[in-house]
Amino acid sequence: MSRLPPLSRRTLLRGLGAMMALPLLEGMRPGVARGASQAPVPRRFVAFYTPCGIHMAKWTPSGEGPDWSLTPTLASLAPVKDDVLVLGGLDNLPGRPDGDGHHAAATSAFLSCVKARKTEGANIRTGISMDQVLANAVGKATRFPSLELGIDPGKGIGNCDSGYACPYANNIAWAGPSTPVPKETQPRAAFERLFADFDPNVTQAELAKRRAYGLSIIDAVRDDAKALQGRLGTTDRRKLDEYFTGVRELELRVNAMAGAGPTCGTAVAPARTEDVREKTKAMLDLIVLAFQCDLTRTCTFMLGNARSQRVYSFLGLSGEHHAYSHHQKAQANYDALAKIDKWEVEQYAYLLQRMKGVQEEGGTLLDHSAVYFSSEIADGNMHEHRNLPILLAGRAGGALAPGRHVRYGGQPLANLYVSLLNMFGVPASTFGDDGTGPLTGLAG
Repeated sequence: MSRLPPLSRRTLLRGLGAMMALPLLEGMRPGVARGASQAPVPRRFVAFYTPCGIHMAKWTPSGEGPDWSLTPTLASLAPVKDDVLVLGGLDNLPGRPDGDGHHAAATSAFLSCVKARKTEGANIRTGISMDQVLANAVGKATRFPSLELGIDPGKGIGNCDSGYACPYANNIAWAGPSTPVPKETQPRAAFERLFADFDPNVTQAELAKRRAYGLSIIDAVRDDAKALQGRLGTTDRRKLDEYFTGVRELELRVNAMAGAGPTCGTAVAPARTEDVREKTKAMLDLIVLAFQCDLTRTCTFMLGNARSQRVYSFLGLSGEHHAYSHHQKAQANYDALAKIDKWEVEQYAYLLQRMKGVQEEGGTLLDHSAVYFSSEIADGNMHEHRNLPILLAGRAGGALAPGRHVRYGGQPLANLYVSLLNMFGVPASTFGDDGTGPLTGLAG
């Protein structure tokens, strides 16, 4: 009996003007058993940014090492507690501004650890961010070197924080000292970019048919999918079916948010949904699917821009986030911050659980990833750049030993980035303005 050749890792499904990537399947790996010549399962990195700091009194766990307890703010991490490192005592002093402007200066340094030039003009200058260093090193292996997502678009020019230009406040990914990497803030656009790309070989008739019938990406590539399933074993067919289900569910949600779908009569533009709860979950699902398909291995996500003025009415709050962060030791402000912080960590916990639910060879997607969570500052009232609130989840393919609370005595945050880069095979020994070497204690 002849044996079919292995599928290409870059196999795409095509149809009616769409192209769709696939998750990693066993049929893409030569041979049944993994041998020494096979490529290892890729490692992935996510940076999850949340603005305006954290109320540290309800964040910081008691106990250290493996003997630590979840605080009210971290309670939603219970299902993944053994997958999370809580890191205390790391400072990002290059994030301190000249005078005022703590949020923008620290946000620009969030992943760069470089002091930003204070300017409202076009002569912005900070440093390349850690995720982009990583993308330059590993991004050639995937269709997209990196993926930048967020919830709030913000302004691209002008003064956004006491004399600091808006790009400092609205971006954490920097391709170079003067080159912020814009983030996508609409789930529909991100979905189309990742999963429903335009096929350059499409005919006008195919395009017209897809548009006329409002076909799903799954419908568009159905014929190709059926042909592929005939080449797959039982495990791969189940995996492909689960993947299609996940993509279709996400597609329906982003379509609903964008008001897509067939219409009759006079066209009325639907109201644009800016429900942060729906947008956040859709964006986090996109990250998981992008990793699952190996479309990218590096992603940044901004839950808000610096100095966020979001009103969390669904949490029963009427004030703006930034205003609450200047708590002035008022209990009502502390209580409001605790609600916001708890909700933010719940979103991170959702991402981790989704990644933990994706099985790969030798573990889960979370096992092969490093998922970083932090804010540009610690206490918002003091604009504190020391002892930042940091979570690091996953095992990075065995390079991390999670399930612990580790305290550092004021080491540079940049040293964490040196360690993360090393985990991904990037031979860095320093980083940013003050990185001096890798951070010890991450591997246990």
